[in-house]
Amino acid sequence: MAAARRVDQPKRKTRTAAERTGRKSNRADALSAAPLGEFKDNFREFLDRALGLAWAANADGGHQLVNRRWVEYTGDLAEGGEGSWRALHPEDSQCMPDTWTALRRAEGPGDFEARLKRLDGVFRWFLFHAEPHRGPDGALVGWYGTATDIEDRKRTQSLHAAEMRTLQMITDGASLTEILNQLCAAIDCQVSPSRTVILLLDPDGKWLWPGAGPKISPEWMRAIAPLPVAPEVGLCGTAACLKTPVIVPDIATEPLWLYEEHRKLALRSGIRAAWSRPILTKDNQVLGTFAVYSPEPGAPSDTDLALTESASHIALLAIQCQRSHEALTRALDDIRKSEEDLRRTTDAIAQAIIVLDPDGKAIYANRVALEYTGLSLEEVRDEGFRKRVFHPDDVERLRAGRESALAGTVPFENEQRARGRDGQYRWFLIQYSPLLDDSGRPIRWYATGTDIEDRKRSENKLRQDERELRQLIDFLPQHVLVLDGDGSVLQANQTLLDYRGSTLEEIQGGPAGAWLRAGMHPDDVERVQTERRAAVAAGVPFELEQRLLAKDGQYRWFLFRCKPVVDDAGRIVRWFATATDIEDRKRAEDRMRNETVVLREDLVRSSMFEEIVGSAPPLRRVLAQVERVASTDSTVLILGETGTGKELIARAIHTRSKRSNRAFVCVNCAALPQSLITSELFGHEKGAFTGAIHRRVGRFESAEGGTLFLDEISELSLETQVALLRVLQEREFNRVGAQRPIAIDVRVLAATNRDLHAAIAEGTFREDLFYRLNVFPIHLPALRDRSGDIPLLVEYLVERYAQKAGKKIRRICKETLELFRGYSWPGNVRELQNVIERAVILCDGDTFSVEASWLGTASPKSSVRGVTLAADIADRERAMIENALREASGRVAGPKGAAAVLGIPRQTLESKMKKLGIVPYLFKQAGGD
Repeated sequence: MAAARRVDQPKRKTRTAAERTGRKSNRADALSAAPLGEFKDNFREFLDRALGLAWAANADGGHQLVNRRWVEYTGDLAEGGEGSWRALHPEDSQCMPDTWTALRRAEGPGDFEARLKRLDGVFRWFLFHAEPHRGPDGALVGWYGTATDIEDRKRTQSLHAAEMRTLQMITDGASLTEILNQLCAAIDCQVSPSRTVILLLDPDGKWLWPGAGPKISPEWMRAIAPLPVAPEVGLCGTAACLKTPVIVPDIATEPLWLYEEHRKLALRSGIRAAWSRPILTKDNQVLGTFAVYSPEPGAPSDTDLALTESASHIALLAIQCQRSHEALTRALDDIRKSEEDLRRTTDAIAQAIIVLDPDGKAIYANRVALEYTGLSLEEVRDEGFRKRVFHPDDVERLRAGRESALAGTVPFENEQRARGRDGQYRWFLIQYSPLLDDSGRPIRWYATGTDIEDRKRSENKLRQDERELRQLIDFLPQHVLVLDGDGSVLQANQTLLDYRGSTLEEIQGGPAGAWLRAGMHPDDVERVQTERRAAVAAGVPFELEQRLLAKDGQYRWFLFRCKPVVDDAGRIVRWFATATDIEDRKRAEDRMRNETVVLREDLVRSSMFEEIVGSAPPLRRVLAQVERVASTDSTVLILGETGTGKELIARAIHTRSKRSNRAFVCVNCAALPQSLITSELFGHEKGAFTGAIHRRVGRFESAEGGTLFLDEISELSLETQVALLRVLQEREFNRVGAQRPIAIDVRVLAATNRDLHAAIAEGTFREDLFYRLNVFPIHLPALRDRSGDIPLLVEYLVERYAQKAGKKIRRICKETLELFRGYSWPGNVRELQNVIERAVILCDGDTFSVEASWLGTASPKSSVRGVTLAADIADRERAMIENALREASGRVAGPKGAAAVLGIPRQTLESKMKKLGIVPYLFKQAGGD
């Protein structure tokens, strides 16, 4: 009725108050006198016009009349438009008789709360307001009223109550498990039917462990303990990994359920749908998950999700409070332990430690301080402590400065004498450090006393030593200088002052370095200043030779050795320099240099080929070629088999050249790795490649003005050949990693035991580089081609190795010489050297001999026919190979090469040519002619 009146009220605005009162009274009287049937007819119109859910009932509340909105909400309507309380929740229906009894007893308006089932079967809380209707005699004949949805308010109240209970439990010191179980129970009541579980993340952040879940079966708890944190690993594992809510409307059909046995167990446990929300801190860190399991499939409502979100915040509060409490407990334990450790530590420290209040009064002293002074802690805290312990002179001397420093906040220190229990004073360094509060004011001063008695004595001793050292330096025959970082003279010993005829004040009076420049020889000024400037800029020790003016006006040569002294920051603060008189040494060096030049010329003229033994015509032709080409700067290409002495020929060329007084640098190209050969030849800059920690000078720069011998030139890579060609053409090169080229004056000699024409044909050697190198070719004969030199070589080598081994060999076995003459010597002179050295080592008498088995052939006496047959076969092979080379114009490889003509592999042909000493280049020239 009240609702109906509120709907009709806007239409009666023109009526007076008296009219409204009279009309209301008349209607009430009419309704009071009407039977229930008439009551229904009169109220139905008003009930249907109500905006909300409205109802009417008889006196005992057992028969109900509802409006149209009620029917639309519940879908429950009895025959004839009459309804009943059967849309209420079964639990609330059981309480309904007691509710009506209380209302009748009160005989007035009343309210009660009950759950009403919606058309879709969902129960929601409503507030029912009832107004009594009485007849003319005042007797109760019926009820009418409204029903207002209070579901959100009930949930808010319930959640607030749960939050208050949680806070109360936290305040009361309940365990985290009890708090979380209480929270789960509260959610289970709100989202019914449901079962709630809370999982907590372990410290490693890899596993989730059950923290609460009073309605969860033990079997399911065991199955999810622990649960890995990973995507697509169950509900909570995925939510914790992705840090986002996860909803599974139907576990039976969920495709991302990793563990199939967990799916089956969930369905057996009555879990059909579920949703989980991660418990996140403000900085997005996961502490656990909040999950709700439902026995019916379907997605949760927005209200359920909002409820679980609010519950997760409460759980976060509980977890953080619990962890904060645990952290605080641990911190307090640590503080107590730290205090004990600090006390034990201070007692164990060898220094005396005293703690002062802000005014400087002692309040604590460690074991060392008490044992040294022989005082108790109470005596240390006494006002007269300082006068009893410290020397009276020091107390008065330091009083004002100490009081002023204690008034500030800056650490300070004093040196003073303290008396020990034996009554003796010792020097101590007292260092004061403040402990400041949040406002920056000192609340404690920590004073540490370090015994410096020995240091004080050492300082006194050091002062005495300094005086003695100064006298010693003054007595030194060397000149000693001490300069600052700018080059100004700080100290000079008496020897230097006497030599120059100056005083220390005169030296220090002028600009930096002026005194040194004034005494320097004019011819040395530019050189010395350049070298000194570069060394000082580099900050490394250096030496200089220069002439220094004496007080008699004469110059003498001195060797200056300068060494820097740096501070902790690496800055140069001093330069120590000593000057040694080297005038006599300089004159001796000049005499020796002149004598050496004359001696070298005599040696070169008399024995330029002292290591080249032999007089065979092929060797004499080679030596004649050396004589002709040595005096020029032409590039020489030395060809010959391995072991024929190509390096000796190169050294002979260098010795006879005008570059003989400069360096002879030998490089074996086959011995260098291809990745490093460019750096070895041309050098590199610092940082040019990994491992280049400093600049390196290459072999070309090392041979500047001299000769560079490139042995095994055929082993160079094509890239290096290009760089070498540029050096030969342009007479300049670039270091690896450098920007500017470097001009070079080097004579290049090259050697190889390979056929360069074949290498050119194979594409492994550049033809243009060959022509640059082949300006003056020299072909060294094999040892077998000058067999007449073998006796001379044997005699020379036997004598040299015997002298080296400390043996005396007077004769050489004739059979050995015959054996040497009959052997082909594929290793040439090098092989001969090795055989002779071995024989000398094994020789016991004064006769030199060699076993035939060492050379791989039989003795000449016992196998003359075999040697003849072998020689015949070798001659036949030589003839066949030479004919094939003529036909192929000296070409070895390729479809028209000698190997194809003979029908053998190229490697086999090259091996035979090497063994027989055949040079294909000669046949190419013959074919060309």
